[in-house]
Amino acid sequence: MTHERIAAALAAAVLGAASGTALGQPAEGSARLDHSGRKQVGQASFYADKFTGRPMADGTPMDPRDDNAASKTLPLGTTARVTNLETGRSAVVTIQDRGPFVPGRIVDLSPATAERIGLSREDGLAPVEVAPIEVPQPGGGVRRGVGAR
Repeated sequence: MTHERIAAALAAAVLGAASGTALGQPAEGSARLDHSGRKQVGQASFYADKFTGRPMADGTPMDPRDDNAASKTLPLGTTARVTNLETGRSAVVTIQDRGPFVPGRIVDLSPATAERIGLSREDGLAPVEVAPIEVPQPGGGVRRGVGAR
């Protein structure tokens, strides 16, 4: 390999690592994060099978059996109670990824979590309330959210 190719490969690797993202999504600092602990209401969707095993924004491989979720606005590491407003069923998730990047959607759920709250593959979407339980704060520590009360 020539020095130019090595330098180009190294530059690409450094740029990719500096983005701090999984699956080409925006880095943690590029979105306005909500550290308030207030509830959010909107649509939930769930991860497609093709994302199984791929690294999420926190570096953890996406496991469809875990209670992981993606949010554009909640800080990584946030725990939250997600309630399907049609079924009344809830599950506690950890925000480990960024997304969904579709207007009106506020959370992407693992397939197992989606099933637990009554979101079927056939439906694909469900109205949900996301109530943060613990929200990591920028300076360290955590804030108790509405889901903890």
